Amino acid sequence: MRIADQLRTHVKRAGVLVLVSAGLMGAAQFASAQVTANDADPALIAKGHQLAVAADCMACHTAINGGKPFAGGYGIASPMGTIYSSNITPSKTAGIGNYTEVQFARALREGVRADGAHLYPAMPYTSYTGLTDADVHALYAYFMHGVTPIDDAAPPTKLPFPFSVRASMALWNTLYLNERRFAPDPRHDAQWNHGAYLANVLAHCSACHTPRNFMMAEDAKQDLGGAQLGAWYAPNITSDAVSGIGAWTDAELASYLKTGRAPGKNQAAGPMAEAVQNSLQYLSDDDLAAIVAYLRSTPPIRDARETKPAFAHGASASVETGLRGMQPSNANGTLTTGAALFSGYCASCHRVDGTGSPSQAYPSLSANTATGSLNPSNLVAAMLYGVDREAGGQHVLMPSFGEDSYVQPLSDEQIASIANYVLTQYGNADVRVSVEEVAQARNGGPRPLLARLQPVMVPGIVVAVLLVIALAIGFARRRAAKAVAAPQAGKV
Repeated sequence: MRIADQLRTHVKRAGVLVLVSAGLMGAAQFASAQVTANDADPALIAKGHQLAVAADCMACHTAINGGKPFAGGYGIASPMGTIYSSNITPSKTAGIGNYTEVQFARALREGVRADGAHLYPAMPYTSYTGLTDADVHALYAYFMHGVTPIDDAAPPTKLPFPFSVRASMALWNTLYLNERRFAPDPRHDAQWNHGAYLANVLAHCSACHTPRNFMMAEDAKQDLGGAQLGAWYAPNITSDAVSGIGAWTDAELASYLKTGRAPGKNQAAGPMAEAVQNSLQYLSDDDLAAIVAYLRSTPPIRDARETKPAFAHGASASVETGLRGMQPSNANGTLTTGAALFSGYCASCHRVDGTGSPSQAYPSLSANTATGSLNPSNLVAAMLYGVDREAGGQHVLMPSFGEDSYVQPLSDEQIASIANYVLTQYGNADVRVSVEEVAQARNGGPRPLLARLQPVMVPGIVVAVLLVIALAIGFARRRAAKAVAAPQAGKV
């Protein structure tokens, strides 16, 4: 069963979608109220379910290809290595069935398990730390009483040393975890506060859209300013009209969040497609409008290299007629140029002039942020990994052309040729894709400096320890020499 189908089943069981309201419009009331409802109360469980959907818990805690809901095992490809999500069903042997509510809250807000071990921030506890007490209580009720226990243990995470030392996260949390509960800002109205809670806490937008510093913590000065996410790129979603979403209409933004596409602007793929499919499409129109209102208020971040929005690049064009008759009818191996490769592998869906299908399920390649961005990662990743998104009963599927393709695996050189043809014909002609960049995307995307330093960390630590020992020995010898010399000096 697909994750989207599982979600629909859960939604149906919970009843009509309710507003994800705890800590939103009435956050102050919920935070200060004494929660006394029975944990098994159906209304409380339904509320917890909706919070779990808004927080996109199932997407990360359910393995692909038939994984059981919330049983863990989903491999999160972090720059430090693959991090496997844990079983968060109420199983008492493999899940969180023995967690008290206090322990559950600490895991959500501080990233510390019941056994005291630290979680990696692939679990967005740096955002969930803003959860109100009422929301934590509802989530606890849902996971303890509304989720089927699964006694299958998730595979363990095995990162290379020193990242494998979970205790080091205690220092990381001291430096970068801003443990603070959400409180409504009296300078803004209820809708803005509703959107701020959804965007910053439950939906944890900054976890993907904010660049990270050397220690892999979010750079608050560049909040929502766009960040590399493995092979994909989570774009700038600040209010800036050129580099961000300031030039989008409210309807386009709401449509993108609800369906994963806004014709003439963008279409969700990769991690964003997962967020739409598993979480955002189930939010109410009021929830989505609140997120839009909040994003419109964010401080604008502008890339000085950009002079117009990414979606404003390109126009429809076709070179198809120039390709006809260039080769004998029985010739082989003729797809050697970007234009010929595009004609052979892309034009049947995106049309020969790049205008896309009439429904725009296969979108236009001009007026498209994937082809107009200064960062071509999403264009390359879409070809390597495909697009698979189901929202509102519509399934959008673009096959991948990577090594696991069931259509035709393409080489790094071929992917680069197609990308550069598309950029020149339909997108930002100033951007070029190298073969090396395609190879990098095929291997998971650019690695941050901290990950690249990992091979030399162990030798560096050994050298540092030996240096400390040598200094200690030298200091001890000098003290001993002074102690011997002192009595002798007194005899002179």
